[in-house]
Amino acid sequence: MAATMIQLIGFMLSALGLFLISAATAMDEWSLQDQSFTVITNFYTYSGLWKSCVGTSYGTTQCRPYFTILGLPALLQAVRALMIVGIVLGAIGLLIAIFSLKCLKMGNMEDNLKATMTLSAGIMLLLAGVCGIAGVSAFANLIVQSFQFTTYASGFSGTANVGGLTGTLTPRYTFGPALFVGWIGGAILFIGGILMCLACRAMTPEDHRYDGMAYKAASQNTMYRPDTRSRPVYNDSYKAQSMDGRQTNQRFDYV
Repeated sequence: MAATMIQLIGFMLSALGLFLISAATAMDEWSLQDQSFTVITNFYTYSGLWKSCVGTSYGTTQCRPYFTILGLPALLQAVRALMIVGIVLGAIGLLIAIFSLKCLKMGNMEDNLKATMTLSAGIMLLLAGVCGIAGVSAFANLIVQSFQFTTYASGFSGTANVGGLTGTLTPRYTFGPALFVGWIGGAILFIGGILMCLACRAMTPEDHRYDGMAYKAASQNTMYRPDTRSRPVYNDSYKAQSMDGRQTNQRFDYV
């Protein structure tokens, strides 16, 4: 019963984590323009993995997709690849986990086979969570580096004084909601994979587990019994004779 509950909880958490990292991949708000020191607040920009958008304070938004692949930064392409690999691994892991659920009876599937499938699904879900967390963290690191560089550059140039207010002309970007959604989804997916792996151990039947045996070394006082079994006695008549009539030590058994 405990194995079934752990498996179900791991499956539901994995499904929720896969949904969150899929939603984060499709979202456009991976990076948002920082308006803390911006003079013009009617317009703001934000971008994601697939397109960049411009929004206004009136509620209108205009987006432009990335039409090229070769012209994009290598880190952005790597983040795309990590998120897609995480989604594919998570989908395959969930598909295997559905058939390995202990509460579902499918034909004559044995418990050891379901345990193996549960372990495989758990490993795939673990890797999917790691890929999601790694992709989001890499993009967040890029935002941090860009923010620090823009802040350093704004101290020397790119500032304007409008109406007594000093603001920077170089836009700075901060973390968007998609990053937090991706982090939470990757963490939930990772926990779900761990629970699936733990459920595999509890699902393994007792007769399929390896029982270790303890061997004790022989001590110096060990007594050995002599071999008292009777052995066959060979008569000299069975000895083979040579060509000149002399007997040899060779014996032959005749059937």
